[in-house]
Amino acid sequence: MRRNMILVPKEICRKASGNSAGLRITCFIALACAFGLRDTAYSSAYGEDVITSPYVKWKNGPSHSADFFPIAVWLQNPNNAWRYQRAGFNTYVGLWQGPTESQLSELKKFGMKVICHQNEVGLRHVDDTTIIGWMHGDEPDNAQSLGNGKGYGPPIPPEKMIDDYRRLRRADLTRPLLLNLSQGVAWDGWYGRGVRTNHPEDYPEYVKGCDIASFDIYPVVHDNPQVAGKLWYVARGVERLMEWTKGEKIVWNCIECSRINNLEKKATPHQVKCEVWMSIIHGSTGLIYFVHEWQPRFDESALLNDGQMLSAVTEINRQIAKLAPVLNSPTVKDAVCVLSDNKDVPVAVMAKEHEGATYLFAVGMRDGKTSAKFTLRSLEGQRTVEALGENRTIMSEDGVFTDNFEAWDVHLYRIGGKPPTVAIGGKNALTKV
Repeated sequence: MRRNMILVPKEICRKASGNSAGLRITCFIALACAFGLRDTAYSSAYGEDVITSPYVKWKNGPSHSADFFPIAVWLQNPNNAWRYQRAGFNTYVGLWQGPTESQLSELKKFGMKVICHQNEVGLRHVDDTTIIGWMHGDEPDNAQSLGNGKGYGPPIPPEKMIDDYRRLRRADLTRPLLLNLSQGVAWDGWYGRGVRTNHPEDYPEYVKGCDIASFDIYPVVHDNPQVAGKLWYVARGVERLMEWTKGEKIVWNCIECSRINNLEKKATPHQVKCEVWMSIIHGSTGLIYFVHEWQPRFDESALLNDGQMLSAVTEINRQIAKLAPVLNSPTVKDAVCVLSDNKDVPVAVMAKEHEGATYLFAVGMRDGKTSAKFTLRSLEGQRTVEALGENRTIMSEDGVFTDNFEAWDVHLYRIGGKPPTVAIGGKNALTKV
């Protein structure tokens, strides 16, 4: 199983703290679990990491550039492509009753890429670089409507999805196929699966029918107390997809940012940022924002009509885009041990190295406060730790520093090196983090 996260219980590290060798062994074991089996799509040339995109096998798939991190929006009108592009989105997933000629033309006008169904129109555009992937129907793992008020039957069997995958691949081998699954990926008790509720063993079979495995769960607006408010279900779903795909598939996931059907609750910008980064830290390499809203009235593009959330999502997306070369670099083995002072609030962390800098991406995994102690391997003396986007620094001593986490806090750190430079808005438009 591939994991990016380490959670080291405080009591374990306390037992080892009197023995430096014991502490190193404890941290090594934790990190071996976190990173040891993680494969990397990279090669080395002249002692430097050369990124090999996971999308290189598809000529017409997503960009192979190290600057590209998929930031998508679900099932939106192409007429709004320019607005989403301005908010840092680079991909549409799904087109209502499409793709149609007019939809593809509108997306092409703004350079917006799309993953869509492989219909007759889509196949006529097999050489059109606007289309970067194909998709199955949404959530086949849920109970399926029988139509005409007859209720629901069982989910579509995994075998059918695998057969469809083979059929779609025969029509076009130049693009990946995305499969978006339901909240059953993260929550076994999801009753929307009907007769297959509490059958997680289905999922290792489902993911055989895709190249990109995705899922959705929206904890903030959830109506079941077992899930409601527990943002960590997002990370759990990502981690399970990583396990079920055995590192052989690309993993994406969906993010909530509207009321959806909940009149009383909506994710805050802080919670959205938390869900985004706990997804990435646990192994997701692509995000799909769900922006629809049915209450108090239907709004297909609720995000665009929510100034506060739109501003926050734009900031999150731009930071991810600027950090794309870092996020696309190898996750570093045996890099860091993190100890949470509050045993009820574990802290997850992912480590990267890029252009001489060490990056740590950390998130509090529960709704509570804690202080986290980070210990980095082979980092001697005093170093300045920059908290990215926070206008503050921390001093580390021999690789050790401490920081505070409020509920659902995210902290992104850079130590040494220089900010990554990426092309944003044009080939020669360079931006630093």
